[in-house]
Amino acid sequence: MDFAELEAIEGLRWPWNAWPPSRSDAAALVVPLSVMCSPLMPLADLPLLPYEPLLCAGCRAALNPYARVDYRSALWTCPFCSHKNPFPRSYAGIGDNNLPAELFPTYSTVEYVTSRNSRPSPGPSGGFMLSSSSTSLLPSVSSSSLSGLDGQRPLGPAFVFVVDVCTEQEELRAVKNEILHVIAQLPENAMVGLISFASMVWVHDVGYSDCSKVMVFCGDRELSSEKIQQLMGISRNSKVGMTPSMQNHAFLLPVSECEFNFTTWVEELKSTQNSLPGHRPSRATGAAISTAVALLEGCSPNTGGRVMVFTSGPATVGPGMIADTDFGIAIRTHRDFVNGHAPFTEKARSFNKQLAQRLSDGSFVLDLFACSLDQVGTAELKYPIETSGGFLVLADSFESEQFRKCLRYIFKHEGTDHLNMNFDATIEIVTTKEVKICGALGPCMSLRKKNNSVGDKEIGQGGSNMWKMSTLTSKTCITFIFQVCTDHNVEPPPVFFVQFMTRYRHGNGGFRLRVTTVARRWVKPRSPEITAGFDQEAAAAVMARLAVQRADEYHARDVIRWLDKMLIRFTAKFGDYVPEDPSTFRLSSNFSLYPQFMYYLRRSQFIDVFNSTPDETAFCRLMLNREGVVGSLTMIQPTLFQYSFDGPPVPVLLDVSSISPDVILLFDSYFHIVIHYGSKIAQWRKLGYDKNPNHENLRKLLEAPEVDAESLIADRIPVPKLIKCDQHGSQARFLLARLNPSVTQKTMLTDGTEIIFTDDVSLQVFIEHLQELAVQG
Repeated sequence: MDFAELEAIEGLRWPWNAWPPSRSDAAALVVPLSVMCSPLMPLADLPLLPYEPLLCAGCRAALNPYARVDYRSALWTCPFCSHKNPFPRSYAGIGDNNLPAELFPTYSTVEYVTSRNSRPSPGPSGGFMLSSSSTSLLPSVSSSSLSGLDGQRPLGPAFVFVVDVCTEQEELRAVKNEILHVIAQLPENAMVGLISFASMVWVHDVGYSDCSKVMVFCGDRELSSEKIQQLMGISRNSKVGMTPSMQNHAFLLPVSECEFNFTTWVEELKSTQNSLPGHRPSRATGAAISTAVALLEGCSPNTGGRVMVFTSGPATVGPGMIADTDFGIAIRTHRDFVNGHAPFTEKARSFNKQLAQRLSDGSFVLDLFACSLDQVGTAELKYPIETSGGFLVLADSFESEQFRKCLRYIFKHEGTDHLNMNFDATIEIVTTKEVKICGALGPCMSLRKKNNSVGDKEIGQGGSNMWKMSTLTSKTCITFIFQVCTDHNVEPPPVFFVQFMTRYRHGNGGFRLRVTTVARRWVKPRSPEITAGFDQEAAAAVMARLAVQRADEYHARDVIRWLDKMLIRFTAKFGDYVPEDPSTFRLSSNFSLYPQFMYYLRRSQFIDVFNSTPDETAFCRLMLNREGVVGSLTMIQPTLFQYSFDGPPVPVLLDVSSISPDVILLFDSYFHIVIHYGSKIAQWRKLGYDKNPNHENLRKLLEAPEVDAESLIADRIPVPKLIKCDQHGSQARFLLARLNPSVTQKTMLTDGTEIIFTDDVSLQVFIEHLQELAVQG
């Protein structure tokens, strides 16, 4: 079974593609019943239907290809709840040779252009039917017809740029240049606002052109949203009988009305060094973000918006502060978290949790661009960034390519008159009665809406069959966890169904609903279909997210013990062996890679936080929680390619034995791309042999990994850090830290093989121990 091809059709990757019908048998699988769902993954031949979906009156599932249709009685039976529903008049004339797109067997996913509330509508006219012999889709729908059902030009999203003016002058200049570049590319109906902050928070009046006019807030105070709006004159109660849209909002205006003023105020931002010798600058980051959210809550008429924070240091005053201004008091470390020596963290996380709820309620996104050699508090801000679907960029400088490329990527619109952004999204799951929903892991927030599909067990964002996402991209991936709930006295039907209904505001201002309906089989616990339907790559990605969730609550050693326990149970169940005889242990090809995925996960930066700051760990975990299966696997088990004179590049083992003096290695861990030159290659390069026409092969060998590295960087956001290093050089640690230490100081060889000084066990020793423990059961 090609799971990648199936994902290209459904946008889903299931660790188990066939399920046992009882809860105990499902628990014995060890890897939970789950799915890696990419709600807006680009799909080939996706029908775009310019009408509302037809919903079941019983369970609210949308009409889909698995519905049983009685053409004579004009009824359809819902596959989820077996409720019989009548077709409206607009569906008159349907038949086996004249089907609406949502009933066409090859369209497990369709997308509707809907009104905001997605009310049922007359449905398709006869001209929107597909015959069984059709090869083309519905008539194309122009972007103008999708802008809004009322025919009006949609209101643009709002962007509040929050700039840390404690940043050094050169760094601040780089920030201003990029913001001005973005403003020049924005559609005219996009709303913009500007806030700068140090120890105080300045909200700039972008509608006042005579001089620089600001409203100032004390950065050390935590004000409610209502109070901030009242002071700014944008409160709903500030003027009797007037709504915010009727007032003059000079703090948030369309680009067409304030581009000159906005540009002027950005250019006038100056670096403010307000710190004493031996002290950190006073930064009111939390107060600035809260003020920006309040501005959007008061002014943005539910069109979606982003709070984009540009900072170069930690919050040291006011709500959300994570460090003292005194340099003598170090910023918290992982050890401080464990020992309870991070005095500001709990209060900061409580503040940020409330902030996350406000962002979700308003469909606003929090983006953080943290460019500093020091920590800025990402560990505490991770929750609102992740649940809102925002971008997080950690870089050394605002002049770096990482920062520049990521900011420009967010605002790209590829020749269209609207941004490539989706806002105000929800995803709802409908299941058959035997399947219950436990929760979700990823960039979403539970709406706590319960129905009969919600199970009694909660995992991650649970207790709901509907989740909110302030924004969605084509790459956003969410993990949903399920459990089985069947009546032991009743034989379940042969298949079960799951439907994903994703509503969102499209970049053109219109509303869309994407519906994906899938079916999977119930099978007996020992059925070969369970083995054949196991997707070990998806399973590793799901287990990684579960481990990261535990790592946020428990010590790393406890998480590793949990992973080991789960792996031993897994291999004991699915391995083929003679009890008490490790030499007979075998795993089928469908399971053979899973143990090594878990080995590299144990050693990854997600679990092993040694030599990482809390900010770096938070960044890595956030990225894992939103990436799909392919990206997650690259993070867990990086790829390694070898370039040599013997032929084209080839993949090699992620092992220290792959290092050789006469080869170049290209290492991709998602966050870092390393070009590692063997000692001989490095020496020839330093001597300039590649510039000699007689050594054309050497020049081509040196160029090949650089070209491939550039292609990897171009396709990935946030941009990975490119590191070029020589064998035995200091930068080679980025490669050596992730290699399997098959040769250590305890097993030194004399053939020139690289030696790793580590106490970690090698993959071979790990697998041997695993086999010994698995056969004991």
